[in-house]
Amino acid sequence: MPPTVLILTERLDPTADLVVTALADRGVAVFRVDTADFPALLTVTAELDGDHWRSELRSPFRSLAIADVCGAYYRRPSAFTFPAMSTADRQWAELEARIGFGGLLALVPNWLNHPSRIGYAEYKPVQLATAGQAGLSVPRTLITNDPDDAQRFAREIGPVVYKPFSSPVERDGRRMFVYTSPVEAGDLADESIRHTAHLFQEHLDKAYEVRLTVVDEQLFAAALTARSAAATIDWRSDYDAIEYTVTTVPDRVRTGLLRMMRQLHLRFAAVDFAVTPAGEWYFLDLNPNGQWAWIEHETGLPICAAIAAALTGD
Repeated sequence: MPPTVLILTERLDPTADLVVTALADRGVAVFRVDTADFPALLTVTAELDGDHWRSELRSPFRSLAIADVCGAYYRRPSAFTFPAMSTADRQWAELEARIGFGGLLALVPNWLNHPSRIGYAEYKPVQLATAGQAGLSVPRTLITNDPDDAQRFAREIGPVVYKPFSSPVERDGRRMFVYTSPVEAGDLADESIRHTAHLFQEHLDKAYEVRLTVVDEQLFAAALTARSAAATIDWRSDYDAIEYTVTTVPDRVRTGLLRMMRQLHLRFAAVDFAVTPAGEWYFLDLNPNGQWAWIEHETGLPICAAIAAALTGD
């Protein structure tokens, strides 16, 4: 069988569809599957042969020998789906599937990105510290569940914003986003802050923001200029008020970001920067599994082609 790219993602994923099409245009076979299909529609069998596993995935339509995989794309797979079980049995089955089935997938070569690296890089404290160590400018930041410390930080720093560690959240079966919000010291005299960890960060005066997509050593930078007050604080809250232009990356930022990628063992990331009126770039966020298709649509940057080449080793 010719080399195949394994794509793990949910069934409705237009971004993954673009990569599948790009790979097909290159004559590359694709085995696309959602981990939610395991175990009802997806079967795995692996036999240890000396120092390596002879592993095979089988769906109702085809099979794939792991040895034939030339690259794997971890997009947005869903949770394992099990038949009706008690809570205890389901927890046990999920753990067994994650360690057994997931452990075999972890041995697949040429991940973009490896699932374990995605999990580590998603930690915001890890990102901010690594960015600073790599030489990138980082806003002053506080993580706390103490309202007194939050008020002190706001008084010392001046204008601050609150940012969630994760987004979106599920509520009543709907995906809801928590956006960046300006807060003042008086807003933080709230005992509910003690209920969980919160991230507060200095408010930056921004000329524009940059969504910088990294694929191996290639950087694709799009400047996002906000045309509304909401988009100025968090451009995700008002996509219609964003203007997109292709921009260049300063050498210092390029060097620091690639150093950060190496330290996190990442090959792909969607990275957000704020650019001040003075032209200084501040690192804001890194998503090791971030969206990029709309950036390509708005700017024409060839991100999909770069991903396809990275998965096939071209």
